[in-house]
Amino acid sequence: MNKSLKLNPALIALLLAIGLFVLGGLLRPGFASYSLAINILRLAAFLGIVAAGQTLVIIGGGEGIDLSVGSVVTLGAILVYHFSNGQDALVFPALAGAIAVGFGIGALNGLGVTLLRIPPLVMTLGMTGVVQGLILAVTQGALTGGSAQLMVNLVSSPLIFGVPGVVLLWLLVGAVLWVVLTRTPYGKQLFAIGVNRTTSRLSGVRVPAVLILTYALSGALAALGGFVLLGYTQRVFLNLGAAYTLPSVAAVVVGGTLLAGGEGSYLGTMAGALVLTILTSLLTTMELPESMRQIVYGLTLLLLLSAYGRQRKLRG
Repeated sequence: MNKSLKLNPALIALLLAIGLFVLGGLLRPGFASYSLAINILRLAAFLGIVAAGQTLVIIGGGEGIDLSVGSVVTLGAILVYHFSNGQDALVFPALAGAIAVGFGIGALNGLGVTLLRIPPLVMTLGMTGVVQGLILAVTQGALTGGSAQLMVNLVSSPLIFGVPGVVLLWLLVGAVLWVVLTRTPYGKQLFAIGVNRTTSRLSGVRVPAVLILTYALSGALAALGGFVLLGYTQRVFLNLGAAYTLPSVAAVVVGGTLLAGGEGSYLGTMAGALVLTILTSLLTTMELPESMRQIVYGLTLLLLLSAYGRQRKLRG
């Protein structure tokens, strides 16, 4: 049992996050302060929520990766910004609408992957272009609307011990996904599909339906990510979510989820999001040139993935 714990990728990622945070405190006094820790948690929450749906897609296997999450994040933020128009009473209806649109876009991804047998990378990359076109159609190049104070209060304002609402929402998402993946038939079927789709189909699992739902959930969670980002930035941009597409995949993999599918957890993704956020903050604090930060960031990811590859061989 102890050996299993030591080889658990989620635990490794969490310990690495703590180690990076302590290292930052040693290298730069004040880095390990409570206020900065809260800010790191806030930034990690944005990435973690976007990566939640990515986790489900990757666990489902079949080379599944959702490259449309960044564009759906942007669309979700724009929809909430436009339809709430700064009015508290319209925040939740606008959020519900944005999540429904994200769910629908994800479902289209799932239909393309399952019924049309389009490779996930191709399907979701193509959907990115469709969503970007939809954004231009909705906005006509002019971003109108406003951020309601209620949204800002829910996302950015301290609620408990200085912890902002977005962190509490992230913990709620984590708890819900833990239950979904470990205590529901859907979760068990998703892992089974990730291991072997043919065997799952012969066992009575409705593989297309499960995968369509998985991609739909990825779209819905990406739209939720757009909502929380808007509550933080209070403004929208046409490329607001673009920076989260590849990091959402990296967070999942750093957290120990196999790209081949069938193995992983959202708790690992949460730890992976912390690792990437702390690493980015540490490199920024050290005032390294942008080129050097990118090199160190990339090398760190390669080392992590290499280490996880070795531990999987040990477990096998």
